[in-house]
Amino acid sequence: MEASSSHHGLAILFIVLTSQIALTLAYPPFLNDRNIEYIKSSCSTTTYPKLCYQSLSVYASSISTSPKLLVHTALNVTLRASKATSRLMVKISRFHGLEPRVAAAMADCIEVIGDSVDELQQSLGELGHISRSNISLTMSDVQTWVSAALTDEDTCMDGFAGNNMNGYAKTMARKRIIKVAHLTSNALALINNYASTQGYYLP
Repeated sequence: MEASSSHHGLAILFIVLTSQIALTLAYPPFLNDRNIEYIKSSCSTTTYPKLCYQSLSVYASSISTSPKLLVHTALNVTLRASKATSRLMVKISRFHGLEPRVAAAMADCIEVIGDSVDELQQSLGELGHISRSNISLTMSDVQTWVSAALTDEDTCMDGFAGNNMNGYAKTMARKRIIKVAHLTSNALALINNYASTQGYYLP
C-alpha cells in the first residue's frame, strides 16, 4: 500500500514537473521580457506613459510585439473603463440632495460618455475587420471615432469645472472621467503611431 502511494506521488510530481517544463518552453522568460520592453517602448510615445504601461503590461503575453494587438488591447481596456465609469455616473446621479449644477453636469456627462462608449465600440468593431485592401480607410475611421470619444470625455470634464462644483459626487465623477480620458488619449496615440510609423503594415 505504501509502495502504491509512493508511486502515485511520484507520478503526480512527474506530471507537475513536465507541465512546468512545457510551460517554460512555450513561454520562455526572455520572450515575455521582450514583450514587456515592446509595450514600454510603445507607451513612451503616449501622453501618459506610466498609465499606458500599467494598463497594458498585464497583457504582454497576448500582445507579444504586434502593433495591431497593442492597439486592440488599448481600445478594449479603454472601453471597459468607459463602461464602468458610465455605470458609476448613473449611480451617482441617483443620489438624493445633489446640487442643481452637479445634477445637470451629471446628466450631460452620462449622455456624452454614452456617446464615447458607442464610438469606442465602433472603432473596435472596425479594427476587427481590417485587411490589406481597406487598412487606410479603416484606420482613418478608427482615428476619427477615438478622437470623437476623447472630445466627449473632455466635454464631460469641462462640465465639472469651477470652484462652485464641490462635493463628493463631483470629485468621484471627475476622477474617473479623467482616467478614462487619459486612457483614450493613450489609445489614440498608439493608433496614430500604428497608422503612421508602421506604414499601415499588417502583422
